[in-house]
Amino acid sequence: MRGGWPDKLSPVDAVLWGFRLVVLVLVVWGTIGTVLAAKYSGEVWLDFLVFGLSQGSIYALIALGYTMVYGILRMINFAHGEVFMAGAYTAYFVADALARSGHLDRYPLPSLLLVLAVSMTTSTLVGVLLERVAYRPLRHAPRLVPLIAAIGASFFLQYAFRGLYGSGFKAYPEPDILKGVWTFAGVRILKTQAVVLVAAVIMMLGLYAFVMKTKTGTAMRAVAEDLEAAALMGINVDRIIVTTFAVGAAMAGAAGLLYALVFKQVHFFMGFVPGIKAFTAAVLGGIGNIPGAMLGGLFLGLVESVGPILFLDGLGIVAPYQLKDVIAFTMLVMVLIFRPSGLLGERLAVKKA
Repeated sequence: MRGGWPDKLSPVDAVLWGFRLVVLVLVVWGTIGTVLAAKYSGEVWLDFLVFGLSQGSIYALIALGYTMVYGILRMINFAHGEVFMAGAYTAYFVADALARSGHLDRYPLPSLLLVLAVSMTTSTLVGVLLERVAYRPLRHAPRLVPLIAAIGASFFLQYAFRGLYGSGFKAYPEPDILKGVWTFAGVRILKTQAVVLVAAVIMMLGLYAFVMKTKTGTAMRAVAEDLEAAALMGINVDRIIVTTFAVGAAMAGAAGLLYALVFKQVHFFMGFVPGIKAFTAAVLGGIGNIPGAMLGGLFLGLVESVGPILFLDGLGIVAPYQLKDVIAFTMLVMVLIFRPSGLLGERLAVKKA
């Protein structure tokens, strides 16, 4: 009998399906092996879960910048990781000065709000300048040109901040109020992780309300739907694009401070890996979809935290946690191959694709 699915399956499709099956078998086999070995207690798994949520919330905040810019301009701002770095690195000097003077411990809340304001303001300024200098002149250029410009801007910002602040690692000060753990219903959680989770959820909900409920947010959605039609309706497209870059950069600046509180250090190259992970989260959730970016970031953080032990320890791999980046980027490859629209994304029309 002719015309069945085996006849329609190309060699490339066969290889891709084989890759999918191999990954699925390894995940199931490793998970069963880890569960049967019972090497880790419930408390350890809970620690992995909480850390994954806090790390994922940081990815989600950064991913919002990627997905918002793509929703408006259909371009990937690969310099967004450096926007994240700029805020955290600049705010370090304010945090260090407050720690040396003792204000960070005596007045922790006002001090942290000041550091947060500096981080968000710096990232916002860098993001707006990036749009004005690097992207606006290339808005009508072929699609590959802004992509190359974004990569060039990424390297420029990395080495500009290296020249300004030095190439060494800076230890981020931590107020005494955030040291130790809190206990909720018998569950122990690090104070920094709790603060990161609460702050990230508040900011993500605030951003979603801004986009969905305000006049500017409505204009942003209109420009994302059809830029030319929005301009004909009287919307100032340039102002909306700048606002989009500013809001996305502000979220990245907030994520920079939260990242520094969790990982306790900053350096000029710190934006590269979180930036790529956040891009993975944006693609996973559906690039251009704000709730998708939030969901993708949380999901990626959980998989990156729990996955190495759950999937790889049962396979007998030594030090599986060192392969967490492999798991994250394997997810990116699989999403791009098998579901490029992401978890919540929609298939783009030809005009938008």
